[in-house]
Amino acid sequence: MKTWKERVRKALKMALCILPIALFGGFFTGIYTYEHYNAETRELILQQIGSYDAFLAVTTVQSAMYAVFACVIGYQLADSLGLVRPFGFQKSILKKTVPMIVLVGILFSCDYFVFGKMIPEVAADYELGISPAYFLCSLTYGGVIEEVLLRWFFMSLIAWVIWKLFAGKYGKEEIPTWVFITANILAAVVFAAGHLPTSISIYGGLTPVIVFRCFLLNGCFALLFGRYYRKYGIQYAMLGHFGIHLVSKTILLLVL
Repeated sequence: MKTWKERVRKALKMALCILPIALFGGFFTGIYTYEHYNAETRELILQQIGSYDAFLAVTTVQSAMYAVFACVIGYQLADSLGLVRPFGFQKSILKKTVPMIVLVGILFSCDYFVFGKMIPEVAADYELGISPAYFLCSLTYGGVIEEVLLRWFFMSLIAWVIWKLFAGKYGKEEIPTWVFITANILAAVVFAAGHLPTSISIYGGLTPVIVFRCFLLNGCFALLFGRYYRKYGIQYAMLGHFGIHLVSKTILLLVL
């Protein structure tokens, strides 16, 4: 059993590995976000922060702070739940996960062809093209940092609370599967709901179809990432999220 100091040391080591990705992803997320704001919102941001460079700096630093916090606290939670696995990729697991990731990435790219026909704002947003900032922030912030925040930290926190409240009689090695499944579902719902403000800012409001699309694209795929985290380790959740964006964005770059 790891001592408290060993857990903190390993958590900080992980945070140091994640930090460059968080800085990189936060920077390009700031660029992409600013690109999609309307003129009024941009003006308001500049009035509050002072300059575009300051906005990017704030976004970058926030990303790094969230990632480090989630790494350190998430490690303690994941370790207490038995979810910390050796970081690496096994050929046998990759054979199971990679084909699914490619398939889901292809399905994810269908957003443009399906919902783009139903929601004019979605089609218009895609027709702006896949900018370099959008592509890079999808892979780094979306593929890696969101998994640290939503699976490593948040899903682990939910699972820990459910375990302590409703299954406390079970030890670390005996935690019922339903605890993790419930935590995965709740984390996926929160993850999807967290995209609603972005949908409002981009599409100018919410309709039943826009809300359905938001929960379908973000919630359903998040369930897959949570399953990979629970069964194989956080690195496979990152691989899944990264891979889905890589496949879908590459397809869209070819067709748009």
